[in-house]
Amino acid sequence: MVTNIDTDLVRHVALLARLKLSEEEEVRLAGELSAIVGYIDQLNEVDTTDVPGTAHALPVVNVLRADEPVPSPGVEQALANAPQREDHFFRVPKVLDQDSA
Repeated sequence: MVTNIDTDLVRHVALLARLKLSEEEEVRLAGELSAIVGYIDQLNEVDTTDVPGTAHALPVVNVLRADEPVPSPGVEQALANAPQREDHFFRVPKVLDQDSA
């Protein structure tokens, strides 16, 4: 694995990502990325043979309530706070012109 990232590699990755970097940014990012990759190399040295693979660091518990059917509200209750209504429907302003269809 590459542990020392130089400005040429940063420039190449920036080109692939369509990023325009100044020379100062290339130098700074080369140092920062080298430190990150070095840390990853350090993590690779840890013995994990007895550690089971996981998808999450913490147990995942579903916090949603059970999906139980309930009676739906009636038309009057559903439309009680509607600013405008027409019969059993919400009345809303027209969004599209007839000609644009």
